[in-house]
Amino acid sequence: MGAFLVLLGLLSLCTLSSGQECNQEILENVDFPGTDITFLYSPDVEHCQQLCTQHPSCLFFTFVRADWTTDNRNFYCYLKSTPSGQPASRSPLLGVTSGFSLKQCNPDPQPCLSEMYDNVDFKGADYRTLFTSSYEDCQRVCTEDPDCRFFTFVKNDFTVKNIRYKCHLKFSWNIPRTPIVESKTGVTSGFSKNAKLTPHFDTACESTFFPNTDLPGSDLQVLKAVSAEHCQILCSAHPQCTYFSFTNFDCFLKNNPNTMEARAKDGIKSGLAAHSCHLDDSLVKIAYEEIDFRGSDIRFELMDDADMCQSKCTEDPVCQFYTYVDKQFSDRAFWRRCYLKRVITMPAPPKVEKLVGVLSGFSQRNCETAAR
Repeated sequence: MGAFLVLLGLLSLCTLSSGQECNQEILENVDFPGTDITFLYSPDVEHCQQLCTQHPSCLFFTFVRADWTTDNRNFYCYLKSTPSGQPASRSPLLGVTSGFSLKQCNPDPQPCLSEMYDNVDFKGADYRTLFTSSYEDCQRVCTEDPDCRFFTFVKNDFTVKNIRYKCHLKFSWNIPRTPIVESKTGVTSGFSKNAKLTPHFDTACESTFFPNTDLPGSDLQVLKAVSAEHCQILCSAHPQCTYFSFTNFDCFLKNNPNTMEARAKDGIKSGLAAHSCHLDDSLVKIAYEEIDFRGSDIRFELMDDADMCQSKCTEDPVCQFYTYVDKQFSDRAFWRRCYLKRVITMPAPPKVEKLVGVLSGFSQRNCETAAR
């Protein structure tokens, strides 16, 4: 962990020392070659820029537009970073657009995504389909459904006649997920007290757990969680999760609305999702000693204890979770470091493709909130 923390520390310090100014420049037909962190799919450059802004270490990006013809990488959003905070080089390239993170521009944490994308498919992530008379109705249904983040509507001129007017509602995570959770001596981890882990409903949930019980099969997704209560929150946030099993920081989300077979098994705690009532997330926001939420660092600051670290994370509008290194950690060079962390929570289609006869867009829930 020592070498890993050194790298994270250097990256965090570089992020703080570079890019302090708000840079909203958009460079059409300019490539920032190399220095890729990862790539995600985006329907346009504005969405790509928002992904870069929410990624913990992205400082700039290059987006491959719909008019790119060299290969099939349309809608690729390359997230990038350098120790200097500036692109290593710039070169002219038709079909791409480059720009910078808006981290220093006080960005909206839940941006309004109002554009519609003709002949573009947000492929995958479907959890519900229905027929609607127009794309406006499809978008309205998506906006009114708390689980819907984006949609694809099949227009009346689509080649396959029997799926015309079909509205595909789609899901992506809108709560922070900790990518890595592991036991580690000398660290304490936890969530910001302002982290939005559960949607608000007027009715409170009565949590249902089954200790020393496995609910085998029907796996929908495996995520990392710090406790069974955290796993239940993740299951409840996914519209297709019906129940879950938790063991050794692994949260097995299950999708089977028809049957639930229970088997006794030590060390596994299972439970039911809560989709229409309000879960108490206070237990999840406690401090977890000897637990590391590794990665996803924004930066680190020196703090006297884990309580101060959580307070710092709570005060920071973009921090979602944290890890604090105390004096029990083996390498004293990292003592008192408070690592502030975040992940992307804005709507993000798993794949974006050209497809004639469909129309795609996003829920307007954030736009309605911004307008009030």
